[in-house]
Amino acid sequence: MTNAIFNQDPYLKHLKSRIKSIDGDWVELDETIFYPNGGGQPGDRGEILCNGNKLAIIDTRKGSSAGVILHQLETENHDLRIGNEASLYLDWPRRYRHMRMHTSLHLLCSLIPKGVTGGSVGELKSRLDFDLGDHTVDKEGLTDAINKLVEQNLNVSTEWITDQQLESNPELVRTMSVQPPRGLGRVRMVRVDGVDYQPCGGTHVGNTGEIGRLKIGKIENKGKRNRRIHLLLDDQA
Repeated sequence: MTNAIFNQDPYLKHLKSRIKSIDGDWVELDETIFYPNGGGQPGDRGEILCNGNKLAIIDTRKGSSAGVILHQLETENHDLRIGNEASLYLDWPRRYRHMRMHTSLHLLCSLIPKGVTGGSVGELKSRLDFDLGDHTVDKEGLTDAINKLVEQNLNVSTEWITDQQLESNPELVRTMSVQPPRGLGRVRMVRVDGVDYQPCGGTHVGNTGEIGRLKIGKIENKGKRNRRIHLLLDDQA
């Protein structure tokens, strides 16, 4: 199992770690600040420095065993060895945009009381799919409402509950297509004070004020009941 330091401190940009296993261009370390692809959020990128060599990490994924995180190197031709000490450097600008966007999607969830059927976190543009049914949404109204939440500087925090607590409170799960992982005994929860509380393994900002101004983009029909809502950071607004 890899110690996922990003769960404890999503703002950490550099970490010294040690190599646990190597399989071609995939490397596992004993602990990492790199978030693995999951929950609609892309895997982190960055660099690893080991034995005087610097290699790009082009993706981060979950391993086949629970709790294992694998880092994909730019090449299989390297001299990394198991047991080597290595320094990890996160592509912080990219990660921070993902953090801002992921928290923004939780705000969007709080404004639409319907099930989420899919979603994707991007650097500047993200989306959520909702099973809206007869419920209607207004692009301008949603834009105003979500920016008011951002401007409230709401605290964002994480905590853990047991599998049994989640089973007893099924309404906490907003995603209809993807269920939070169970079987490890506990589930990670993300709380936006007074606004949203749901299972999530992703990385988030500590305060909604960090997000900046948002804009609702296209609202697309994706079937009889399904609607896809695009959300943009100020960079693309």
